[in-house]
Amino acid sequence: MKLLTQELVDRFQQIGRQEDKSDPIIIAKFFNPTGAGTWYATEYNPSDKTFFGYVSIFGDWNDEWGYFSLTELESLKGPYGLGIERDIYFQETPSSKVINK
Repeated sequence: MKLLTQELVDRFQQIGRQEDKSDPIIIAKFFNPTGAGTWYATEYNPSDKTFFGYVSIFGDWNDEWGYFSLTELESLKGPYGLGIERDIYFQETPSSKVINK
């Protein structure tokens, strides 16, 4: 399964930049099926394949807003060769509904 579909790229473009929003909309969620790591994407730049969003590796004080790369997500491999997956059941939601900080 592809991490990013054309439908999602179009949706990211439709929503646009959200830096001026106090409660940005999370458009896509990516996760590590074999361990720690969840990436919540609020923005996507197709020219350099980078997302902006909230990254939670262990669900602790190190979680933060920042940039992450589609290429990097696609290259990560865990046990049994499993890679990062997109939560296909995730529905767009305000970040305040997902992030407990």
